[in-house]
Amino acid sequence: MTRVPELRGEHLRLRELHAGDHEAFERILTHRVLTRYLGIDRMDADQAHSAFAQSLAQPHTHPRRKYTLAVCSLDDDALIGTMGLLVEDYGSNAMLTSLVLLPGAPVRGHGHEAGRLLMAYGFGRLGLHRIWAGHRSDHHHMPQVMHAAGLRPEATLRQLFRTQGCWHDVTTYATVAPEWKRQATRTELAILDGADLFDRV
Repeated sequence: MTRVPELRGEHLRLRELHAGDHEAFERILTHRVLTRYLGIDRMDADQAHSAFAQSLAQPHTHPRRKYTLAVCSLDDDALIGTMGLLVEDYGSNAMLTSLVLLPGAPVRGHGHEAGRLLMAYGFGRLGLHRIWAGHRSDHHHMPQVMHAAGLRPEATLRQLFRTQGCWHDVTTYATVAPEWKRQATRTELAILDGADLFDRV
């Protein structure tokens, strides 16, 4: 089993999903507004249940390529959002995916921190060299989130995916390990170097 240890930042933490997250996870994937900018269409309850079961099984796959983690506040274990990493089948690359926070989440305004924690894990434990992310080009709030995460603009991929009956352009961003490590915080560097962190898994 390949489990990610709890990753704690200044305002939030990431952890593996557990069975008790089902209701909140389903709420995200069946929500009309929360799924608006995702690369998938809004799901019905059965589809969301299947997606949750697949996400819950990720630590049991080998080699593990998908990491769907729960976003939680520092002092509460309830799932208030999700953050993902998809390791590509070639090279040492991965894509950040599925940053979503529930309405009223106490960590709103700090979503970029979830991405940074997962990048620290990717560049450290997973030995990745390059991590990228993208957002629908009409999602005008996301450029500042990408910048705060330490990602830089790269390209616009035209009509990359189709949801809600329309094709959407995606703006992409990326960073590479040596570049990102130079601006990492002490907390992030501890995750990058964190042998003691992984001993507790």
